[in-house]
Amino acid sequence: MPPATRAHAGSTRFPPAVDVALQEAGWEPGRWDIKQAEHWADTLRAHTSPAGHRHTVFPAAVEAWAEFGGLHITGPGPGRHIAPTPFVIDPLHGLHLARTLADLGRALDTGVAPLGQEEVTTGSGTAFGQAALAIDTEGRVYSLDHTGDWYLGADIDHALGTLVLGAQPSRLVLSAG
Repeated sequence: MPPATRAHAGSTRFPPAVDVALQEAGWEPGRWDIKQAEHWADTLRAHTSPAGHRHTVFPAAVEAWAEFGGLHITGPGPGRHIAPTPFVIDPLHGLHLARTLADLGRALDTGVAPLGQEEVTTGSGTAFGQAALAIDTEGRVYSLDHTGDWYLGADIDHALGTLVLGAQPSRLVLSAG
């Protein structure tokens, strides 16, 4: 059963533009595909990188996958600070990032699991990953790309707002060692 929504009396869970983008992608309140989420969890747990790195799987990740997994989401406009990038919630896009996510988790002193990826579509319609999306044991969400690691929000709801609305994420400043 899905966790209770975080909506307050008299307000909606998401800002209107985020709500519209999610619904256009196929989300609706109460959406909960735990069977798919468990399949992803089993696939990630079973994967070992050639160097022996493994994924961690925890409730915050499984809950995000169950509610939003499989959605391809696109922002509605130019964005507040940056252009919104279409993204997909599918942890298997991070299957081969076990070491990268483990390194981030060590730097943050938490477990980190794949969440999905931001995508860029070429003129021919081919989509490719621009940034990996990840979630930690507390439900905080991050984006990892060639320019650095970014904090998207304290939970999946805030991260979806950051991505859909084109809000400027905060760069993570991680100390070595």
